[in-house]
Amino acid sequence: MTVPTLLLIGCGKMGGALVRGWVSSPTPPRLFILDRKLKEAPKGAKIFRTPQEITADVAPDIIVLAVKPAGAEAMLAELQKVLGPRLHKAALLSVMAGKDCAQLAAFCGRDDMAVIRTMPNTPSSVGAGTTGLYASAHVSAEQKELAIKLMEQVGTVVEVPEEDDLRSVIAVAGSAPAYIFFFAEMLEKTGRNLGLSPQAARTLVRSMIYGSGKMLHDLPEDASTLRENVTSPNGTTAAALNIFMAEDGLSKLTPLAAEAAIKRSRELDN
Repeated sequence: MTVPTLLLIGCGKMGGALVRGWVSSPTPPRLFILDRKLKEAPKGAKIFRTPQEITADVAPDIIVLAVKPAGAEAMLAELQKVLGPRLHKAALLSVMAGKDCAQLAAFCGRDDMAVIRTMPNTPSSVGAGTTGLYASAHVSAEQKELAIKLMEQVGTVVEVPEEDDLRSVIAVAGSAPAYIFFFAEMLEKTGRNLGLSPQAARTLVRSMIYGSGKMLHDLPEDASTLRENVTSPNGTTAAALNIFMAEDGLSKLTPLAAEAAIKRSRELDN
């Protein structure tokens, strides 16, 4: 793959997760970062503190927008002034939960701006991310292929046919690592309350989640079959699952949580 030139706008939690994945990949991109607060440049990257510091030799293939949605319009207006035609020659790849393709194109000053929206999650920082990707009609085949390969450097990419599908991606993958982390937190706490040492509870829970995830990733069976395989009739696992699968348990709470995430994503569009 030809090494692409990236200009990353914002290196907070998500931007930082992507950078850690990119710089540790076998073929890292040529990386420029615009971030006022970043203290140290990642390996092979160059930092600009303000848009005005961006030098004339920076001609990005992809501009990765990883700022808060509320700051997107002002930032892209500044980039228009600094980059000029270089902005419109690039594809704009957003990792924000809010602002749709039409809004982002308008912020760039061109309705035909090539805009790609992605919903990566934080495991991208260890090369195990999951990203939903939607490309607008103005994105060329070459630009989309480059974006997909770029995000594949930090994990798995699933292209969706409709932009609104990204809301579902947020609910079941983008935000979902936090659900797993919360469950791990609760299991560790329960283990301590049941008499395990903090280290034992931590090791048992994290190893269990890793092993279960590896089974889901590596084996062909669906999740329900794997659950059934480990659940002996009237055994200990069945007793615990009766609590989780009760009428007011996870079967009810999971879609409610997803709906809350989708609702918030709509609010962030405004």
